[in-house]
Amino acid sequence: MSRVGKVPVKVAAGVKIDLKDRFLKVEGPKGKLSYTIPEGITVKVDAGQIVVSRTSKEDSKSQALFGVCRTQIHNMVHGVATGFTKELDIVGVGYRAAMKGQTLSMTIGYSHQVDYTLPVGIAGKVDNNTHISVSGADKILVGMVAAKIRSFREPEPYQGKGIKYTDERIIRKQGKAAGAK
Repeated sequence: MSRVGKVPVKVAAGVKIDLKDRFLKVEGPKGKLSYTIPEGITVKVDAGQIVVSRTSKEDSKSQALFGVCRTQIHNMVHGVATGFTKELDIVGVGYRAAMKGQTLSMTIGYSHQVDYTLPVGIAGKVDNNTHISVSGADKILVGMVAAKIRSFREPEPYQGKGIKYTDERIIRKQGKAAGAK
């Protein structure tokens, strides 16, 4: 049995929980999120907390989804209360980014400018032309958008140029030795 799944989810102040049948809606100051609860999982909303349990102890599918479902609900409650943020850095001479409304416009060494429109529910911010912050209420969507932005120019191992996560460490390779025999 999942040890994570047994832990109740504490509901932060200002977060509204609406549970109807197998559909959970969470609403807070940062946004609204919804989740369909899978078969074999039961969710109960008690005074200030959400308790997730399994309907059958022998069902392997509900056993597999038990901890995942609880973690998904926890991420939803945390996301609408405080939100999630991923930070990226642009490394390279002449590489820069700027926000134009909901569009992130990047000059990253190609012959053209790369424009990426952020999806609904995601906010972007650029500091010093080289530091990008992606934030939103949905943890999965924030991670996917950050990964998509990074994929436009992944960091290369020789000079480290490209777009990398702020806390990412790039393992550098040694280049060719000039005049070695």
